[in-house]
Amino acid sequence: MAVTNRLACYSDPADHYSHRVRIVLAEKGVAAEIINVEPGRCPPKLAEVNPYGSVPTLVDRDLALYESTVVMEYLEERYPHPPLLPVYPVARANTRLLIHRVQRDWCSLVDRILDPRSKDADKALARKELRESLTGVSPLFADKPFFLSEDFSLVDCCLLPILWRLPVLGIELPRPAKPLLDYMERAFARDSFQASLSAAEREMR
Repeated sequence: MAVTNRLACYSDPADHYSHRVRIVLAEKGVAAEIINVEPGRCPPKLAEVNPYGSVPTLVDRDLALYESTVVMEYLEERYPHPPLLPVYPVARANTRLLIHRVQRDWCSLVDRILDPRSKDADKALARKELRESLTGVSPLFADKPFFLSEDFSLVDCCLLPILWRLPVLGIELPRPAKPLLDYMERAFARDSFQASLSAAEREMR
C-alpha cells in the first residue's frame, strides 16, 4: 500500500525500538521518509514535535507520536492491511500482553547490555539471563511459523530487532534453541524485514 511521503519517521538506525517501527512500515508497504537521528543529537524539527526529543517519532501531518508501541498501533489502525493484530478482542489482548512481556523480560535486558553506563558484571548477567530466557522459550516456536501465531504480528515486530542484534549483544544461542533459530532464519528472509534494515543494522551480522 503506497502512500505519499507526508509521513516521516525519526529513527536511530541502530536502535531496536526504531527498528520495530520500520518493520511495521515495511510490512504494510507504507512509504515514509526515514530521518536518521544520531544518539544524543536532536534535530530542531524533532524537538518541535516531541518534547523528549526521543526516537522513534512518527509525524503524520499535524500528528506526532513518540512511543514505539503507540506508533505501531497507530500504523496498525491507520493502515489496516495486512493486519498485524488479531481481529477478536481476546486474541488482541493476548497479543498486547505478549508485547508487554517482550518489553519487560527481554528489551530491558537488551537495554542493560547496550547501556554504556552499565558495569561489565551487570552486562554479563544480563547476557546470561537473555540467552537462557530465549533458549527456554525456543520450543514455543516449533509448532507455528511465528511467535505463538500462524500470522506475522506486532509481537514479531518487537522480537525480531532483538534477535537480529544477538551478535552485537555477544549472545550465541545453543543447539537446543533450534526452533528459535529456524524462526529467525525464516523471519530474517522476509522481504519486509530486509527492507526495514538500515545500513548500520546490516553491518551487525
